[in-house]
Amino acid sequence: GRLEAVTQQMGYHPQYLDSFLKMQHYLMHMDGPLPFDCRHYIAIMAAARHQCRYLVNLHVLQFLRAGGDPQWLRGLDFIPPKLRNLNEINKILAHRPWLITKEHIEKLLKISEWSWSLAELVHAVVLLAHCHALTSFVFGCGCEQDEGLGGRGLLKPLSPGNQCFCEATMGNGCSQELLRINRKRSLDSCMELDSLQEHIQRIHMETEGREETRLQQQDREEGEGKGAEVGVQGRSGSDPSVGLSPIPDPAKEVTSATNLACYMQDPDFGYQDFARRDEDQTQVFRVQDYSWEDHGFSLVNRLYSDIGHLLDEKFRMVDGLQSSAMAKRQGCEPSVFKRGIWNYIHCMFGIRYDDYDYAEVNQLLEQMLKVYIKTVTCYPEKTNPEMFDRFWKQFKHSEKVHVNLLILEARMQAELLYALQAITQYMI
Repeated sequence: GRLEAVTQQMGYHPQYLDSFLKMQHYLMHMDGPLPFDCRHYIAIMAAARHQCRYLVNLHVLQFLRAGGDPQWLRGLDFIPPKLRNLNEINKILAHRPWLITKEHIEKLLKISEWSWSLAELVHAVVLLAHCHALTSFVFGCGCEQDEGLGGRGLLKPLSPGNQCFCEATMGNGCSQELLRINRKRSLDSCMELDSLQEHIQRIHMETEGREETRLQQQDREEGEGKGAEVGVQGRSGSDPSVGLSPIPDPAKEVTSATNLACYMQDPDFGYQDFARRDEDQTQVFRVQDYSWEDHGFSLVNRLYSDIGHLLDEKFRMVDGLQSSAMAKRQGCEPSVFKRGIWNYIHCMFGIRYDDYDYAEVNQLLEQMLKVYIKTVTCYPEKTNPEMFDRFWKQFKHSEKVHVNLLILEARMQAELLYALQAITQYMI
């Protein structure tokens, strides 16, 4: 349940990895409107919408480490109403963000015992969008399959022995500064999580030890006082623990996340093609009317200090990644190819750019690539190893990771645009 697999894949693009880790560390671990345990629980709710056990397991451990109430892990019925009320916009943002309205915002902010503040809500919205988008990357790069299939998924180990994964992928070593930042800022400090798991396992072993000692003592007492009965018991069953309640395994309980359904309501609510919406539903979202650069950035930065700068750096970083090899195969400039992917993703969420000719999408993107992008973006839980292997066989692994980074950032920005526009309309 560690985020190590994700950072390994992002390690193909170390500059992006640096900006990703900075933003995530700030979002989850630095001062902000929301308590730390609530941040991880919101992440659990977000990841559960796409049945992403990899992220749910990670945040369950982090939730407990932050002092969260273990009862909350029994599901939404066991959490405070204020947190449970977030479920509706979690569901909408994850699958049909164009449906979110100022009424949803007003409902959460209305004056009551369980009302949210604007700053808290902005923090929660960024968390939800971040985790929804990250599930796309987790499924898209095979981290979920690798986790679920006991290492038989798509993810290939990138770091032989104790070699730094940056070193393994870059071939010329990685800077000590980047390595220091990664170790410091990564959400899933391996030592901390391993320590927690070891602690849980130690409790389990101590419990087993005490139970075994008790059984041995019981056997001795029975052997001394009821010698004849021992033979009868031995014939009826050689296992001394028969009839006893099984000893719970805390480590398994914490990390298995066997029932993700308890973390969500209305599980059948999923993505529907925006183009097939009813005519009286939400109109097309025009970036010329509300954009990240001109509107979203300033609003989010005002209500949740500095997160806007970190998000903006991440958006700019993915836009600046080199994709010359991919573009060359299509006979176009790298910027043209990347914009085609970005605008295609936004188009699936009803976001349109007036200055873009959408006929370019069909010219730039092969059908199998489009199917892959749509699946990973809209219903990542349906991504399978065959789909990953088939999409653009001529892509290098690092190029496939690059496509998944574009999906991650384009999806996150799309969700933020809808949520922040609804907040703006409420404020007006």
